[in-house]
Amino acid sequence: MERKERVISKAAKAGSLESNDLMIMIEPSDKLDITLNSVVKEQYGDMILKAVNEVLEDEGVTKANIVIDDKGALDFTIRARMRTAIERSQNEL
Repeated sequence: MERKERVISKAAKAGSLESNDLMIMIEPSDKLDITLNSVVKEQYGDMILKAVNEVLEDEGVTKANIVIDDKGALDFTIRARMRTAIERSQNEL
C-alpha cells in the first residue's frame, strides 16, 4: 500500500534542549534539507539521521527544512519528536 505524500504546511517544533532530548524544527521548503547539530554527532550522527529519514519516509514527507539540535537523545525519542513535529506542521492541527 502506497502512502500519500504529506506536505509540511507551516513551521512547527517538538522537543526541548534538555539533556537526553532534542529540539526539532520543521518548516515548508521546496526540497528536503536536514541540519543536525549534536553533542554526539561524530559518534552517532549517522544513526540520528537514519532514524529521522526513516520517519520522514514512513510519514510521506519529501520536502521540508529541518533543523535538529540534539543533546544526546535516544532513538525512540528522536522518532517520537520527529513524528510530533510533522503532526504539528499540518494545517488540520
